[in-house]
Amino acid sequence: MNRDEAIVIVRKYVKNENLVRHMLAVEAAMRFYAEKFGQDTETWGITGLLHDFDWEIHPSLEKHPQAGAPILRELGVPEEIIRGVLSHADHTGVPRVSLIEKALYACDEITGLITAVALVRPSRSLMDMSASSVKKKWKDRAFAAGANRNEISQAAQEFGIDLWEHTENVIQAMRKIAAELGLQGNCSAS
Repeated sequence: MNRDEAIVIVRKYVKNENLVRHMLAVEAAMRFYAEKFGQDTETWGITGLLHDFDWEIHPSLEKHPQAGAPILRELGVPEEIIRGVLSHADHTGVPRVSLIEKALYACDEITGLITAVALVRPSRSLMDMSASSVKKKWKDRAFAAGANRNEISQAAQEFGIDLWEHTENVIQAMRKIAAELGLQGNCSAS
C-alpha cells in the first residue's frame, strides 16, 4: 500500500473536506514522528491518513472504526495499519502496544485543537503559532469543547512525551502542509 492508494480510499469514503484535512494533519504528524524515531514514514503516514476513513459511513462509536476494518482488509491494507486504526479508539478494546499505535492516539485529537487555535488567531495561520498559543486556550473548556483535553493529555503521556513538546512537534508537522490544511492564513511560509 502506498500513499496514492490510501488517498484513493480517503476520496472514495470521505466527502467532508474538514475531515479530509484532519486526516491529512494526522498523517503529517505521524510522518514527523516516524522520521524522529527512525520508523517507516510511509506506513506511519498511511496509518494517520486512513484512521478516520469510515467516519462518514459509520458515524457512531458502535461502528467506527471497527466496521471499517473489513473494508480495509478487502482493499488490501496491511494488518499493521488496520490494527493501528482500530487501536486509536479506546472503545474498540484493541490495546495500543506498538509505538505506531501510541503515536496515532497521541496525534489524533491534538490536531483538532491545534487547528481550532490557528483559526482564531488574527493570522489564521500555523506559521506564526507555537505551543504557548495552545496552552493559553487549554484551560478554556468552552473553546474547542469537542477536543477532549483529558484524552490529549493521556495520549501524550502514553506516548512518553511531554504534552507541550508534543504540541510543538505537531504544529511543526502541520506547518509543512499548512496551505493544504487551509491554515497558512495571511503569513508567508517560513
